[in-house]
Amino acid sequence: MTAEAIIGYGYSFPRLLPTGEWAALRSFFYTCGLCVGLDKTGYRTRFCYETATDAFGALVTWDGEGDPPGRWLKEKGRHERHNPRYFFRIPVVVEYTDGRSI
Repeated sequence: MTAEAIIGYGYSFPRLLPTGEWAALRSFFYTCGLCVGLDKTGYRTRFCYETATDAFGALVTWDGEGDPPGRWLKEKGRHERHNPRYFFRIPVVVEYTDGRSI
């Protein structure tokens, strides 16, 4: 797989992640998808962002491990899930009695 081939499949800004997987952006009706694990048959999973700016920021900073950074709304692929850090677009913050937060 090459960056040129990925662009030819309709994706933007292809990037080879440190994990060895290709990732790129693709526009959908209501979101911009950070698509991961690209090959000639499609992608392994995608993370849906509200804006292309947020998706691009995640693409260029993510190392491919765990979840990508930022305010992605939903992951779609082999399994679907919402971003555990945001509930209905509201950041989830846990505060402990000793002042710590996560």
